[in-house]
Amino acid sequence: MRRNAERSRPARWWQVLLPFLLSLLCGVLSDQIRYSIPEELAKNSVVGNLAKDLGLSVRDLPARKMRVSAEKEYFTVNPESGELLVSDRIDREQICGRKSLCILDFDTVAENPLNIFHIAVTVQDINDNIPIFKQRKTDLKIGESTKPGKTFPLDPALDSDAGPNSLQIYHLNDNEHFDLAERQTPDGSKYPELILIHSLDREEQNFHQLILTAVDGGNPPQSGTTQIQIQVTDANDNPPVFSQDVYKVNLQEGVPPGFSVLRVTATDQDEGVNAEITYSFHNVDEQVEQFFNLDKITGEITTKDNFDFEIANSYILRIEAKDPGDLAAHCSIEVEIIDENDCAPEVIVTSVFTPLPEDSPLGTVIALIKTRDRDSGENGEVQCRILGKANFILKSYSKNYYKLVTGGALDREDIPEYNVTVMATDRGKPPLFSTISITLHVADVNDNAPVFQQASYVVHVAENNPPGASIAQVSASDPDLGPNGQVSYSIVASDLEPRALSSYVSVSAQSGAVFAQRAFDHEQLRAFELTLQARDQGSPALGANVSLRVLVGDRNDNAPRVLYPALGPDGSALFDTVPRAAQPGYLVTKVVAVDADSGHNAWLSYHVLQASEPGLFSLGLRTGEVRTARALGDRDAARQRLLVAVRDGGQPPLSATATLHLVFADSLHEALPDLSDRPAPADPQAELQFYLVVALALISVLFLLAGNPKRAVMVSLQKRQRHNVLVVLFILLGMLLGVMAGQIRYSIPEELDKGSLVGNIAKDLGLELRELAERGVRIVSIGRTRLFALNAQSGSLVTAGRIDREELCGQRAQCLVSFNILVEDKLNLYSVEVEIVDINDNTPQFVREEFEVKILENAAPFSRFPLMDVFDSDVGMNSLQGFKLSGNSHFSVDISSETNGTKYPELVLEHSLDRERDAIHHLVLTAMDGGDPVRSGTARILVNVLDVNDNAPVFTQSVYHVSVPEDLPVGTPVLSVNATDQDEGVHAEIMYSFVRVTEKISNIFCLNALTGEISTSANLDYEDLSFYELDVEAQDWPGLRDRAKVLITILDVNDNVPEVVVTSGSRSVAESTPPGTVIALFQVHDRDSGMNGLVTCSISKSLPFDLEKSVDNYYRLVTNTVLDREQVSLYNITMTATDKGIPPLSTKTLIYLNVADTNDNPPTFSQSSYSIYVPENNPRGASIFSVTAHDPDSHENAHVTYSLSEDSLQGASLSSYVSINSDTGVLYALHAFDYEQFRDLQLRVTALDSGDPPLSSNVSLSLFVLDQNDNIPEILYPALPTDGSTGVELAPRSAEPGYLVTKVVAVDRDSGQNAWLSYRLLKASEPGLFAVGLHTGEVRTARALLDRDALKQSLVVAVQDHGQPPLSATVTLTVAVADSIPDVLADLDSMKAPGDPDASDLTLYLVVAVAAVSCVFLAFVIVLLALRLRRWHASRLLPAVGGGLVGVGASPFVGVDGVRAFLQTYSHEVSLTADSRESHVIFPQPNYADTLLSHESCGKSEALLVAEDSGFGKVEESLGQISVRQCLSRLKLQCKAEDFFLSIWINKHPSMNTVALIQCLKVDF
Repeated sequence: MRRNAERSRPARWWQVLLPFLLSLLCGVLSDQIRYSIPEELAKNSVVGNLAKDLGLSVRDLPARKMRVSAEKEYFTVNPESGELLVSDRIDREQICGRKSLCILDFDTVAENPLNIFHIAVTVQDINDNIPIFKQRKTDLKIGESTKPGKTFPLDPALDSDAGPNSLQIYHLNDNEHFDLAERQTPDGSKYPELILIHSLDREEQNFHQLILTAVDGGNPPQSGTTQIQIQVTDANDNPPVFSQDVYKVNLQEGVPPGFSVLRVTATDQDEGVNAEITYSFHNVDEQVEQFFNLDKITGEITTKDNFDFEIANSYILRIEAKDPGDLAAHCSIEVEIIDENDCAPEVIVTSVFTPLPEDSPLGTVIALIKTRDRDSGENGEVQCRILGKANFILKSYSKNYYKLVTGGALDREDIPEYNVTVMATDRGKPPLFSTISITLHVADVNDNAPVFQQASYVVHVAENNPPGASIAQVSASDPDLGPNGQVSYSIVASDLEPRALSSYVSVSAQSGAVFAQRAFDHEQLRAFELTLQARDQGSPALGANVSLRVLVGDRNDNAPRVLYPALGPDGSALFDTVPRAAQPGYLVTKVVAVDADSGHNAWLSYHVLQASEPGLFSLGLRTGEVRTARALGDRDAARQRLLVAVRDGGQPPLSATATLHLVFADSLHEALPDLSDRPAPADPQAELQFYLVVALALISVLFLLAGNPKRAVMVSLQKRQRHNVLVVLFILLGMLLGVMAGQIRYSIPEELDKGSLVGNIAKDLGLELRELAERGVRIVSIGRTRLFALNAQSGSLVTAGRIDREELCGQRAQCLVSFNILVEDKLNLYSVEVEIVDINDNTPQFVREEFEVKILENAAPFSRFPLMDVFDSDVGMNSLQGFKLSGNSHFSVDISSETNGTKYPELVLEHSLDRERDAIHHLVLTAMDGGDPVRSGTARILVNVLDVNDNAPVFTQSVYHVSVPEDLPVGTPVLSVNATDQDEGVHAEIMYSFVRVTEKISNIFCLNALTGEISTSANLDYEDLSFYELDVEAQDWPGLRDRAKVLITILDVNDNVPEVVVTSGSRSVAESTPPGTVIALFQVHDRDSGMNGLVTCSISKSLPFDLEKSVDNYYRLVTNTVLDREQVSLYNITMTATDKGIPPLSTKTLIYLNVADTNDNPPTFSQSSYSIYVPENNPRGASIFSVTAHDPDSHENAHVTYSLSEDSLQGASLSSYVSINSDTGVLYALHAFDYEQFRDLQLRVTALDSGDPPLSSNVSLSLFVLDQNDNIPEILYPALPTDGSTGVELAPRSAEPGYLVTKVVAVDRDSGQNAWLSYRLLKASEPGLFAVGLHTGEVRTARALLDRDALKQSLVVAVQDHGQPPLSATVTLTVAVADSIPDVLADLDSMKAPGDPDASDLTLYLVVAVAAVSCVFLAFVIVLLALRLRRWHASRLLPAVGGGLVGVGASPFVGVDGVRAFLQTYSHEVSLTADSRESHVIFPQPNYADTLLSHESCGKSEALLVAEDSGFGKVEESLGQISVRQCLSRLKLQCKAEDFFLSIWINKHPSMNTVALIQCLKVDF
């Protein structure tokens, strides 16, 4: 347009001539010059002489500047000759498509003057295109049942030429089945149709290949070909056929679910969909569907659940194979289940007799046991046995019954209860077993007499015992229970006079305690013996006797009596003289004393209690002789006094004292002056040594007394024997086997009333009516509801309820019910069998009341079709016998049987079917049994005749027209085509599809293959294409088809939204940009035209921007105010472009505009100042605080660095105390702060950003140091002297409670709670004497001072602060209790005395001796207890030896009690004298008063008698082989030593054969 405008500017003079030229131009423009040329002319070919035809002179051509004006210049004008030349290739098909007339219109412009000429060039077609088929190969499927005359449309060939050069005719190669016909569409185009002229036979030829040729009318003619491949499809005229009619399978019972059983296979001679076979169960019961699963595609049968052979051992599966045409075949599968050993045997205890008397004879029946196993064959054969060792035997009684009998003698005292475990094992592989435990209690009988714990008792009773006190305890045990084990005690004999016996002792009948009725006197009665009897309460009662010897022991009840020195007649003490020249050892005098007691109580010892001159005299411990211990000196006083104590050996000891007055003089005259004595001060060291001696003596006595415990000996009695029991058991067993040989059988019909008579069981068992109840006759039946009962009044076996043979036995031919009759008193078991006879009480029943059979109308006569199963629960003649079919002309019924005898009906086709005449047949099938009367059942049979595909689909219209707007949504239906098929079922199912459509059309439209609905699959666009032509084909499943055309016209709507294009612009703008700055430039356009193409733009008015229109369709975006990034950093600008269509369309363009930052904000701290609290002693380098400054700017402008202002503290720079991380603002302590040095620190932190120029801000920071408890209290008073000694504080003895003695003064460098001090007393030599003030530290007296309080008192005072944790210090105070300093010094000097090393050593030795004796005593007690437990354990394990020494003469004997009595007499005493500081240990001669061994018996060779019940009769085989004689012959000992050795030897070897030892001693002693 601009070029045209420029050309018009120099020709403005034309405006003057325009009115004149209009008339001329109108005449010229009215004519049009036409030319005609063939297509495809070469470039510069001459079309015509345009100048000549326009009447222009050749000379004028350069001045007129002729040129062609057209959108595409196919032609040009030769400026020299004026000829119209071809300037570009001209293809008529490309320019005009399929138009019959192709005309190119254009204008020719001539200037000087301006003339416009209209030129029309007709382009003639040449035969330059051959007919082309869209597909080189066309596939067709035609059913073999298609009738001749059927047509099949084919795709036409396309020829771009027009007129005679276009497509004219089609040809088909020669063949005998097909011909070709030409058809013409409404628009005049031709397309071929294939015609079937002869019937097809797939069996003869299933594939045909034809050649279709399309020929045009050109010269020479051109042609194109395509292949037509015809697949002859099969008609469904062959049913499936199984490879076998009957399959047989064996399955193990234990196969898991999902196990593959079998795969059935059926074949179909048809092809394609007609040969697709599906499998299903046919007429099977619920049990088959529960255990089996059938894959309908593959025919594989798998298991669904676990089988149980015991429930069902076989299954019959009927399988149906069906093709899509409902043609079916049937087969049966017989599945046999093989039993596995999966059921463990069951053990049932029918009767148990418990408790069982322990004197029961051998073979006594205890329990009756029944076993059963649900498995069959060897898996069901069960054997029983008893686990472990038991006193019982399991005997087989009858089939599956066992008797548990005693196999040995029972002893309740040994085993009171038996848990007998019976295990039942089957013979399966692997065998299974089950166990049951039977608890048997053994009842007690009085077969054990009471047994005393000891063979004899010896009791030591001290004299002066209290009357009525218990002096002995005898105990006898009886292992029996109840009255048989209740023991009572009595005295049956004594060596005392019978009349005096009751006044001396008595025994408790219940407890066996022996009581003293009076106080015994050792001097009057030394010993006596009793015979006690223990008797149980059994019937008959059993008893045992034991001897009790009572030894009255002496007590220390007589004090020693001093015979010399005796007092003078006037009561004054006598004195003895000692020559001054007496040498050491000089006998001065002798103290003589006697004691009325005996034994230990009469042993006297002499002790010096007090001496005026210690160490001068010595006193014989046992003799009482007083001798000089050293020579007399000049310093020794002339008068000496000795206080002598005479002490006996009793417990407690009694003593007497005697005072000896000794005078050193050579003559009596020198001794006449008055004698005086002065008591010597007590020695505390001697008192301590005295207590140690007493402790040592007590421990020694306890040690000796512990060595004589009573020995417990158990006397075992032989149990009674029983005879002839086995003989009786064998006789009873023979009788039982004879009874069990017979079996009782009855026969009754089913469905009898309750209480109906079965048989006279009492008569058949040979029992009277009264014996039924007396002998406990009852029915034993396990695992089933009780069907029968016993009538005790009539002795008959009657029914206990309704009996249904079918419920009990199912289809078994013979139904037997087995149970047992038990006679409990003798445990006799009788087997009974009752046969249940069938009656005709069940009607034949079909599985379903109505059954449908589908048969093709072309099915062959005599075809057989299995029907549903019929069940009759009765057996024999009462079961199913025959069938009858209602009258009809096409079908009959036949009976078939399976291998297991099951009958089922089959429908037989007698005559051909015709679906057009009768599509459905209704039949009635009747099943009849053979009972009397006959029972029958009926079922309805519905026969559906299936159609064969012999009709092709037909469209309701051959051409469909429809118009739709271009804005139709995707998926909107456009049109629905409809075709109908007169066939039924699968043959009438029509599939729709597009044919002969381009890829573009197939992407825009989609066709529902089932409904024929055409819908859009993409958006329509009128600007792209406004018209569509579609070809639709309808085809049924076998392949018959029909075609129709669909013409779719697209209507234009306003469907294009405006487009916005950003031609230039920036994504970011600085916040300092001034208003009016151009941000972006936009261009808008709309593909629509007219009002739909006019576009207006707008933005939101709330934005700081304006939209200004520029030239043409351009807009620019400018700022209208100053921007601030901190307020808004990003703008989302939405520009809306709206057209003026109806309805208007708009589009929105989003522009993201970032506001670039400038450094206009300094960093800002969150607080104006900060305070930090840091505990002292903080770790060096640790973080103590963090400051943060915020800068609203971004990037570098917001990057903040931190620093500390320089300052000093105590002459040092602050940077040496604290540092800050320049990036994070974290403050670190470079030193450990000390609260005592400084308590606060003032800092200034600067935050600086990285902008240009940088901005900063400051904040003050106060750091406060917090005190911690890091200083211990410091004690100011009392201070330690310079020489390191402890100061002494004075406290007068007259001080009252609360008297201030001194004050502890302390300070703490810490502050606050850490400096609060408290005082407490940790330790004091005299607790409770002084008190310390908790907060003052004042030391005051807590009570008045006493004379016994020590002079020197030591106090330890602790001073503690209140920190966490608290710290403390201690100080030691020494307080002297005195009224003045001189008193303190005098008392302190008297306190210092030299220590006596001898006394200290003696005390140490005594302490060591006491500790050693205590340890030995404790070890001896432990060993003694261990030996006692061992002997007790051995006495229970080993049987007692009885009667080994019967007949040996009585004589004094040696026993362990005698040896222990000897050891008891072997004791020692320790005597300590205060003056000599030495210990005297005396080993006295043994006292045999308490032993039974005399001195004279040592040298004699008399036979030794050992008690029959002695514990030494227990032997061990290993020790029994030792020669005692060899052992004793090697020891050369005297009589006493040999006695002692013998006792120890017996103690160490309690299990040695006592008899062998005695025989050895007869020779050696």
